[in-house]
Amino acid sequence: MTLKDTFRGGVHPAGHKELSREVPLRDFLPTGEMAFPLSQHIGKPAKPIVKKGDTVLVGQRIAEADGFVSAHIASSCSGTVKAIEKRRVLSGAMADCIVVDNDGQFTPAADFNARQDPAAITNDELLRRVQEAGVVGLGGAGFPTHVKLKPRDAAAIRYIIANGAECEPYLTCNDQLMRVKANEIVEGLQLMLRLFPNAEGIIAIEDNKPVAIAAMKQAAAGKDKIRVKAMKTKYPQGGERSLIQAIAGVDFPVSKLPADVGCIVENVGTIYAIQRAVLYNEPLYAQCFTLTGEAVKNPGNYIVRDGTSFAELLEAAGGLKEGVALKKALVGGPMMGIAMGSLNVPIQKQNNGLTLLAEDPSEQAEAQMTACLRCGRCATVCPMGLLPQLMAEAALMGNYDRYEKKLYGLECIQCGSCSYICPAKRPLTQTFKQMKAEILARRSAEGGSKK
Repeated sequence: MTLKDTFRGGVHPAGHKELSREVPLRDFLPTGEMAFPLSQHIGKPAKPIVKKGDTVLVGQRIAEADGFVSAHIASSCSGTVKAIEKRRVLSGAMADCIVVDNDGQFTPAADFNARQDPAAITNDELLRRVQEAGVVGLGGAGFPTHVKLKPRDAAAIRYIIANGAECEPYLTCNDQLMRVKANEIVEGLQLMLRLFPNAEGIIAIEDNKPVAIAAMKQAAAGKDKIRVKAMKTKYPQGGERSLIQAIAGVDFPVSKLPADVGCIVENVGTIYAIQRAVLYNEPLYAQCFTLTGEAVKNPGNYIVRDGTSFAELLEAAGGLKEGVALKKALVGGPMMGIAMGSLNVPIQKQNNGLTLLAEDPSEQAEAQMTACLRCGRCATVCPMGLLPQLMAEAALMGNYDRYEKKLYGLECIQCGSCSYICPAKRPLTQTFKQMKAEILARRSAEGGSKK
């Protein structure tokens, strides 16, 4: 089958990747106390299994999964448990965290460099090790990986897609990871393919990453059922549904999972974590991360440890540029990133970047906003084939039924393409986020009233 190199719709925002693209990955060892939120994944929060005063080591489990859709949490430093208490987290809310006084020694709980023979590891053991390591999706969602690797029908999976697109502007850590850990990523993909007898592995990378593409092609050369596919540079190429649409030629509603259409998509960082978990029994406690933006003095790519303060990482990297005011801080990139009210919060497993902007594009758009011009550009770029103009009208009128059932508004993936392309600078994505939250809240209230 000839694979397509792109999906329907999409936009071409300025990449700004030149700020950090050529800065090699380097380990960052924090010195301050570490805070580990118990919810660093989709699903139920983990349960603490340590108490105040306990000594912990790097890679030691400090909280265990509390249900099937949940994930273990390992300490990323050695030291002493200072408290189990509520701390401010990314959402701005107070959440339960395990706080560890970092002793700066980073003493490991085991030898995580002792490689084991993959041929001696059964598929059941492979899955168990991924679960024991607390691996979650590192592309932003944080879905527990062991759950994704156990679909109802493993024989129905046709494609394992290694997502190396990294289409979000500014972020470059996956580019660097593929350059230096290509062999390990391919080996992780080979381990995954063992679970799915009829699947082919596709490593999808946007064509603006020639060095990463070359490295991955070299690593994949001669490997059975694995190929590298250069994808068109376009946002949101790295979206799960966008990749499936391009590679498998399939559209599917948000009520279904990728496995329902024969696909499993994992970020290349997640696949690297799978390789470490299976062959080295290494828990997930660190991931690749980009610190970037026009307000940053020294943009770069790092291996950061969970629980590290965003503020400490920024300070160690040189802080903000002199004479530049920070207008907006985003976890992730500018298209789907989450605005932060404070940098004094811990980095979590699923975080892959911090973008610090000297100008706030949302503020600028608000100042230029006009009435809808009815140009239809929003519809042409929507990767889901929706009608954002009509969705916005239904949302403003509070017509929940039309929004959901006639216009399929809940299929919106909130990628921001419509807002980006809108010449009237309408806050379309924000409107759709709010509408979805209101509809789900109404459903919840109606369900509660029927009990």
